[in-house]
Amino acid sequence: MQLGSIKNPTMDLQELGIENVTQLYYQLPPEELIAQTLARKQGVLADSGALMINTGAFTGRSPKDKFIVKDARTADTVHWNDFNIPITPAVFDHMERRMARYFSGKEVWMRDCYACAAPEHRINIKVITEHPWANLFAYNMFLRPTEEELEYSYPDWTVIQAPGFLADPATDGTRQSNFAMVSFTRKMILIGGTAYTGEIKKGIFTILNYILPQERNVLSMHCSANQGKDGHTAIFFGLSGTGKTTLSADPERKLIGDDEHGWTSNSVFNFEGGCYAKTIDLSAEKEPQIFQAIRDGALLENVVCHAGTCRVNFEDKSITENTRVSYPLHFIDNTLEPSIGNQPKHIFFLTCDAYGVLPPISKLSVEQAMYQFISGYTARVAGTEAGVKEPKATFSACFGAPFLPLHPARYAEMLGERMRKQKVNVWLVNTGWTGGAYGQGTRMKLAYTRAMITAALAGQLDGIAYKEDPRFGFNMPEACPGVPETLLDPRNTWADQAAYDRQAQALAQLFNENFEKYAALTPPEILAAAPRI
Repeated sequence: MQLGSIKNPTMDLQELGIENVTQLYYQLPPEELIAQTLARKQGVLADSGALMINTGAFTGRSPKDKFIVKDARTADTVHWNDFNIPITPAVFDHMERRMARYFSGKEVWMRDCYACAAPEHRINIKVITEHPWANLFAYNMFLRPTEEELEYSYPDWTVIQAPGFLADPATDGTRQSNFAMVSFTRKMILIGGTAYTGEIKKGIFTILNYILPQERNVLSMHCSANQGKDGHTAIFFGLSGTGKTTLSADPERKLIGDDEHGWTSNSVFNFEGGCYAKTIDLSAEKEPQIFQAIRDGALLENVVCHAGTCRVNFEDKSITENTRVSYPLHFIDNTLEPSIGNQPKHIFFLTCDAYGVLPPISKLSVEQAMYQFISGYTARVAGTEAGVKEPKATFSACFGAPFLPLHPARYAEMLGERMRKQKVNVWLVNTGWTGGAYGQGTRMKLAYTRAMITAALAGQLDGIAYKEDPRFGFNMPEACPGVPETLLDPRNTWADQAAYDRQAQALAQLFNENFEKYAALTPPEILAAAPRI
């Protein structure tokens, strides 16, 4: 057990009601956590040196099992909905006591870390886990304090994760045996019944999405970000699978972060100290920086190896399509240190349009950008969800609805204010299908998407001819270096253009139907940016 010279981790546990543990492991380095995981037969090593583990029954988040304590602080500030489900303080306190008793007679891993690279917004976090590899995840994903900082820093928030602790829905007020509970008054997150590490990461993201906009005038964003040699930052919004991590890992630009950031009056800063990348269909050719980061110290989740080897088969989806790897940010060679960038000059909204309707790149007005931000559109393809036989539209407000405790209008208002003030260029990029919907058309080539983004960042799309999409109103460039001109207008890529028109009409209708719930709080100029039916 390692102890700080002033801090006493054992007392920290006791203050949480966790007593009589068989062993407390505090602030262990990655190599020891990996060795412990292997010794307990909870994981194996890939041939690259990365640790491979299986998260069991849950291979993704469970949004319908996330609860927030409704009390005097949150009753009138949280936007209560299907993602922000209320529980009483009594239920939370009851679950905390039960979890504390669960750890009696068990090993416990504890880590002090923090979120927010901007020092003035730093949030200290204590993470307590049941398994060593979950503690490795916390090491990889959060920012790592120095030894001197450890001696004097105390947690602002505490996360307790116990996959083996199962709730009893009949007596614990949960929907099923797994849960994630947040108390903004107690400054604590409880996670039980699930070993999926993403619940730890997104728990902290959720609390930052509550604290930063309300208390510090910082726009919290579900986005990746990088910075060019000119000092200008680019922001990439998008839901999982749209390319945030892939497209921000650009060898010509310094990576700020791949998933969660804050936008202040003078900077864009990373919340995290690592990356949590999807690995399905990963290859050294398509995504070399991510591929090379899968080495000693990285944590692979729910992947499968080629038969008889320790070589990962990144195409294998037999456990889940949501295969993942976590690694510290410094595993990417070209990173900005510290992870604080300048004001952005470009914003990219990434969507994987499986209907094959949206242009591969288009320029948006501020009002169109606001409409698209509030909509948060992408489409799931057949095979990624049980029972899905054709493309399925998904709308997630602000490209991250499950993690937003406040009303989406609050984040949208802050984004619009910053876009106008900084005169940011906003682009909609379709990383999905062209020439037809999923099953008929083809996926947009990553090389073309990179070429379009590079052209936008280099100013090569300034001053060229654009034409307006007649239904969505976007401005589509008529030429782009490195991209066939026929690809730039999606209607021209369909052999049956009448079929394209029908598909575009159907998608436009889905946009409008989704936006109805926001119409009452939306200014007329943003409502006017809706697709034309």
